[in-house]
Amino acid sequence: MIAEHLILGKQGEEIAASRLKELGWTILDRNVSFRGGELDIVALDGDELVVAEVRTRSEGWMQRGEESVGPRKLGRLVLAGRQYVDRRGWQGPWRIDILAVTVGSDGSAALERFEDVTAGAYFS
Repeated sequence: MIAEHLILGKQGEEIAASRLKELGWTILDRNVSFRGGELDIVALDGDELVVAEVRTRSEGWMQRGEESVGPRKLGRLVLAGRQYVDRRGWQGPWRIDILAVTVGSDGSAALERFEDVTAGAYFS
């Protein structure tokens, strides 16, 4: 039996990937694992590589999806993102976005995108 939150998370990732494709983005990879982290979606937004962290919540949940990504998680995303660009030999710009998916009790879904969430931040 699969835990309900894992099913919801997978549903959120499918919704997010679908919306990114609608925006004209190219999905390069999904669920890429690295030591110390995982990248949910890696895509191209024009000529910029985007590491997209998907957070899915049911409507009415106490904490919004974007609020659940704290400094520790951001640090892991930066590390995994660096490993990804190094492994792929990516030379262009890249950023980290948070995609917050809220699923209603009727199955409807809303997506909010928070672009370049580490802009100006320094991670060693």
